[in-house]
Amino acid sequence: MMNYKKYKRQYYMPPVECNDWTKKEFIDKAPIWCSVDLRDGNQSLVIPMSLEQKLAFFKLLVRIGFKEIEVGFPAASETEYEFCRALIEQNLIPDDVTIQVLTQAREHIIKKTFEAIKGAKKAIVHVYNSTSYAQREQVFRMSKEEIKKIAVEGAALLKKLAEESGQDLYFEYSPESFTGTEMDYAVEVCNAVLDVWQPTPERKAIINVPVTVQLSLPHVYASQIEYVSKNLKYRENVILSQHAHNDRGCGVADTELGLLAGADRVEGTLFGNGERTGNVDIITVAMNMYAQGVDPELDFSDMTDIVEEYEQYTGMKVDERSPYSGALVFAAFSGSHQDAIAKGMKWIDEKEPEYWTVPYLPIDPTDVGRSYDADVIRINSQSGKGGVGYILETKFGLNLPKKMREAMSYAAKDVSDHKHAELQPNEIFDIFVEKFENITDPYSINEVHFQQHGDRITTQVTSTFEGTRVVTEAEGNGRLNAVSNALKKAYGLKYDLVSYSEHALEQSSSSRAIAYVGIRSASGKLSWGASLHTDIIHASIDALVAAINNRMAD
Repeated sequence: MMNYKKYKRQYYMPPVECNDWTKKEFIDKAPIWCSVDLRDGNQSLVIPMSLEQKLAFFKLLVRIGFKEIEVGFPAASETEYEFCRALIEQNLIPDDVTIQVLTQAREHIIKKTFEAIKGAKKAIVHVYNSTSYAQREQVFRMSKEEIKKIAVEGAALLKKLAEESGQDLYFEYSPESFTGTEMDYAVEVCNAVLDVWQPTPERKAIINVPVTVQLSLPHVYASQIEYVSKNLKYRENVILSQHAHNDRGCGVADTELGLLAGADRVEGTLFGNGERTGNVDIITVAMNMYAQGVDPELDFSDMTDIVEEYEQYTGMKVDERSPYSGALVFAAFSGSHQDAIAKGMKWIDEKEPEYWTVPYLPIDPTDVGRSYDADVIRINSQSGKGGVGYILETKFGLNLPKKMREAMSYAAKDVSDHKHAELQPNEIFDIFVEKFENITDPYSINEVHFQQHGDRITTQVTSTFEGTRVVTEAEGNGRLNAVSNALKKAYGLKYDLVSYSEHALEQSSSSRAIAYVGIRSASGKLSWGASLHTDIIHASIDALVAAINNRMAD
């Protein structure tokens, strides 16, 4: 039995009300993005990446457009150290990209970190120590003053070593476990660090307030961010950063509300990889902005390749329902959804509106390298006439009448239901051919002759039923009507010819056309037939015969 009484609130609200962020409707510009895939993401893998994989991943991040990339914890392992050195010594860091390295606020680790970045044109040194009540009490068994001293001494050593190196270095400080720290104390520690660094407009400092463990609803974190933003010293010279983990499944929400509350920068990973339940998924945050008409300043237009490379380097799998990137996120199997999407995309083609508004598709799939045919309309036993009709029209040029699309959808559903599988476009076309095209049993037509008599058409039809040939003459107000009347006369058939349509399949003098014919029996049931031919009269007659044979089969 689960005992909920063993838990209680572990987070701390700001000492004053901080709700200004609630007055903002949306994020209006991209934050500074920092990928931590190569550090936080890498250390969470069952098998960490090799040096070669990390180098390839770094190039992927640069290609996407990240200008700040945390490349590792150089003092943690030889691979981490060698990776940092390889980037610098092989001159693999573009001039507009800043690498970031992580270090605990401990002297020997800080010094090892500075050795790793020697020769880097530009770098951020990210120092941290834990400040939460639980860590102070249980892990370090230190007072608030003792914990603050660790942060200050680490900050001072960073400043000293940076001055001695003569390199273009920037500083970042994180009060780890920020969400479990008293807010006034967290600000006190950050301000003590800033007093050491004395940030300027030319050399700003980064204060990173991480959701090391998610402890609250997202609105609480937003209020915490706002409190920090309002109470940091040197605020105009400080870049306020956030680094959200996903323990409560709210990493994206925390980050988005944090940006509304005053954060300037986001640390995260592709697809949310990270310790425990992971980090915030930068792709989701960036694409959410994109879908609201804001430039995220990251390029995810080739999402399929990004997914493939990520899976290759990390051994992880991107879930089929992962926002914007999953294999099924644009797929519609539901009949009503398919119908709305098909009509929406037709409306877009006809009207060419300024903004994308297709139902059920928050963004145009082609913006991330996906296709309508392969990724959007998918057919299974839940699909309807809109989806089946869309596939036949866009893939094979068949524009079925509305009621025939319904009959075709039932045929496709039946096959999918029995196979317990999704149907591919070629399978759908094969079903159409089998069920509706050129059905020649038990009735077939061998020969037809026409004569024009004013407004009337006379025909002589030679037909076959179960091996017996019959010659019949009849007239009608058109060729198809005349043939229909002949067949009714020959075999005593009772039906009404209720639908006829046709269209060309190719644009040339010898192009084929397709005809669709629908007939209604005395009981009101519709039966359908179709046929392709270079002669449209020939196609329409064969379609009529197919409809009659389908009526007999029904």
